[in-house]
Amino acid sequence: MKVLFVCLGNICRSPTAEGIFRRALEQAGMANDVAIDSCGVGNWHIGKAPDARAQQAAQRRGIDLSGLRARQLSEQDFAEFDYVLGMDEDNLRAMRDLKPANSQAHVGLLLDFAGTPGGEVPDPYFGGDEGFENVLDMIEAASEGLIRHLQREL
Repeated sequence: MKVLFVCLGNICRSPTAEGIFRRALEQAGMANDVAIDSCGVGNWHIGKAPDARAQQAAQRRGIDLSGLRARQLSEQDFAEFDYVLGMDEDNLRAMRDLKPANSQAHVGLLLDFAGTPGGEVPDPYFGGDEGFENVLDMIEAASEGLIRHLQREL
């Protein structure tokens, strides 16, 4: 099983989701069963590390994002990943526009797995530190739901 997290530039929300979900998989004993990655719909930050504020917020919860590097979503991702999960409706539209017609990948919003269908993880980039903490809380809740979903699938 393979899961891809998608946001706008791959420096805040999607790398945070990758880090949080990696820990959730380890805690659930599923680290060897599910491969994960993150990317952005835009190309502005390709090769860059996650935003320092995102790294600091994650580090306070024991999650190291420093080794991650931004990349852009590609058509190939829809063949490689079983789940392609965006953070907001803008991401979702871009993902659906790029998804090949023959792709079997599930394309949706991450917060669908938190029991809030249609819910969006807000972009904390232009806000203060509390925005990054809020994003962590939302992604942790969604990760728990996604773990339960994947346990049923596997």
